[in-house]
Amino acid sequence: MENRVVVTGMGVCAPNGIGLSEFVASLKNGNSGIQFYSELEKLNFSCQIAGKPLINNSNLNEYFTNVQLKGLNASGVFYGVIAGKDAWEDAGLSSVSSENPDWDSGIIFGTGILGVDKFREAIYQVDEGNVRRLGSTSVIQTMASGISAYLGGMLGCGNQVTTNSSACTTGTEALLMGYERIKNKKAVRMLVGSCSDSGPYVWGGFDAMRILPRNYNNNPEAASRPMSASAVGFVPGSGAGALVLESLESALERGANIYGEIIGGNVNSGGQRGGGSMTAPNSKAVQRCITNAIKDSGIEPSDIETINGHLTATSKDPDEITNWSQALGRSGIDFPFVNSFKGHFGHCLAAAGSIECVGALLQFKENQIFGNINCEDVHPEIDKLIDTSKIPRTTMDFAPKIIAKASFGFGDVNACVIFKAYS
Repeated sequence: MENRVVVTGMGVCAPNGIGLSEFVASLKNGNSGIQFYSELEKLNFSCQIAGKPLINNSNLNEYFTNVQLKGLNASGVFYGVIAGKDAWEDAGLSSVSSENPDWDSGIIFGTGILGVDKFREAIYQVDEGNVRRLGSTSVIQTMASGISAYLGGMLGCGNQVTTNSSACTTGTEALLMGYERIKNKKAVRMLVGSCSDSGPYVWGGFDAMRILPRNYNNNPEAASRPMSASAVGFVPGSGAGALVLESLESALERGANIYGEIIGGNVNSGGQRGGGSMTAPNSKAVQRCITNAIKDSGIEPSDIETINGHLTATSKDPDEITNWSQALGRSGIDFPFVNSFKGHFGHCLAAAGSIECVGALLQFKENQIFGNINCEDVHPEIDKLIDTSKIPRTTMDFAPKIIAKASFGFGDVNACVIFKAYS
């Protein structure tokens, strides 16, 4: 028999909250973590706002040794280690102190780009002939698997320790990869998640594509508008989310807190065919991903009560709602409740899926569905398809039993996971 897989720990380092208590309060109350950054103005960005975790007040010595902090200049590493170690502690686990690693525990922690500021620093040192000044950590800070390597060594994990990278789908894909590993009895527990660097060298390419909002520099909290008729582009964000996945048997044996159960999911690609491209999804592939996730979970489309969508506040939001409606065979008042957290903190790129999975699961714990912000004017194409009462503007009391969460990324790649409340 396959293992059942549950979530026993979570951590988050998000623009609207570092740590679960601050994060859930922001989601409940509709607090935004999007701010104006003068650095972007000085660099002549059209979009001068972003979502960035404020770690200045964090005690980094709780997460890193002084040796590890020396020369550390990779924001994604900071975010990922904070979220990852917090999730591990939240699960009631500790780092290995013996010579032997924990052979039953592994890590799959993804990223899109890591250590871009460190890489820029290294380029200047090399160009100026100062190779010896690069420091001994320049490689680990700039290699994609640097984040999983940092966490693997800090926690002493001896199972698979690796990194995935699949654009905006990265975090949700990492979760499903860890889920499969435990389900197939190749590991007892997996720390999964993703992180994304912050700053102009990450966000500049999107600004050049003219897909970021340009008219909200004086009103940053109103800029990210998922499902809204007045949405004009996504706000770039950064951060990290982390989840400890564990076999149900192990969780029960040690009396762990259980946030929810993963009952299935699916990952696919539209092949950049049938209307899909490097930046746009193939609708048939999106619908197939959702449909196959439901089949894998052994449930019916009618069982899904809440959707936490990808919904980036772009012109593709109506297409996404259409795809959900087609895949579920549901519309009007029969459509599930749907929300997007990108109104709260923007689009955190490779970190988006993991941060949003943490938020989605917290709805089980709180017996609530968190509201959408900046969605007073629902897009008319969405309004035609579903009853707008299914888009809660404020947090509502409702105890969902089944939540579907999906992420769609550049390269025409898709991931959908189905969460179930555990009792």
